[in-house]
Amino acid sequence: MKFRIDLKIFLIMFIFIFTKQIHIYILMMEFALLHELGHLFAGICLKMQPEKIEIIPAGVSISFKVSIKDINKKIGKANMLELKKILVALAGPIVNVIIIFIVANMKIEIIKQFQIIFANICIFIFNMLPIYPLDGGRIIKGIIEIIKGKKISNYCITKISIIIISLLTILSIIILYHNFNMAIIFIVIYIWILVIKEINFAKHKQRIYEILEKNY
Repeated sequence: MKFRIDLKIFLIMFIFIFTKQIHIYILMMEFALLHELGHLFAGICLKMQPEKIEIIPAGVSISFKVSIKDINKKIGKANMLELKKILVALAGPIVNVIIIFIVANMKIEIIKQFQIIFANICIFIFNMLPIYPLDGGRIIKGIIEIIKGKKISNYCITKISIIIISLLTILSIIILYHNFNMAIIFIVIYIWILVIKEINFAKHKQRIYEILEKNY
């Protein structure tokens, strides 16, 4: 299994230290790790083999090896692998919901309780945004692929991602106008980088589908 650290994380840490918000970032990273462990646990339960663990600015990312057996087992217009991807994507946000429920019913310091609940709500909302490759985007893409097939799912999730991130950018500008916050700027820029990367990859896959259609 491969392990990698995205060097941009050190730049982000410097920014949060400079703006005196490093304690918020550390708290978010702690629960983002638990979120990702939810993905890992679900993947192992579904007999998927972890391939790479990567520490990224938004937490930890875990990818799994592709099983030929899962690809060959058809489900709708997709396969077993796509169904497993949906379940794994759901597992992370479910962990955050469980943490929120447990902490809300614990007798602890009210400020600490609020911080933990708020952190997990933010992580849940962020990851459930219908933007690929976030968990919400992966879930929607997987459902569309099972119903309509890979080509249409790639097209739909690209359009959905662009619309949502555009609306999110407008909302962020409004929020920044009233309350400047470096964290909001970082989140929006980071999501745009993810979306642009996936759009370019989707275009590449689209060209492959077109070539295959012409040949067959």
